[in-house]
Amino acid sequence: MDNPLVQPDPGLFIWTILTFLVLAALLAKFAWRPLLAALDARQKTIDSALENAQQAKVALERVQQDTAKVLAEARVEAGAILSRTRADAERLREELRQKAITEAAAVTKNAEQQIQYETARAVRQIRDEAANLSVDIATKLLRREVKLADNATLIQDAIKQLERPQ
Repeated sequence: MDNPLVQPDPGLFIWTILTFLVLAALLAKFAWRPLLAALDARQKTIDSALENAQQAKVALERVQQDTAKVLAEARVEAGAILSRTRADAERLREELRQKAITEAAAVTKNAEQQIQYETARAVRQIRDEAANLSVDIATKLLRREVKLADNATLIQDAIKQLERPQ
């Protein structure tokens, strides 16, 4: 069992350690430092991005609060405008109602006056007709003696004259 890999060789042992140290020095100089510098730069970038995200979050919360405040003010203002509009509409409706009542009263009064005028005119016309008929009847009566048949004829003539439009 003489396996050379299993037996310790001090020369191989020293060369292995020496190779490892040279390789570690080369890696430290050319690989680890740039790698650590890149990792450090990456860490700074991440920290900066996190800080920017935190600032953006704070700004967003402030904007949301401002937006909520503006919306609340807009709702209050819209409510006030709506109340004023309703009050104006109610006032206008009341004005129009009062105007309609006034106009209706004027029309009614005018119609009543017109009716009174027409009634008075009709009464005057009837009186004039009655007076004319009375004169006509008296004239006919005075011209001749009235008999029962003549009386009936006179009444019929008077009724016919009343029925005829003039």
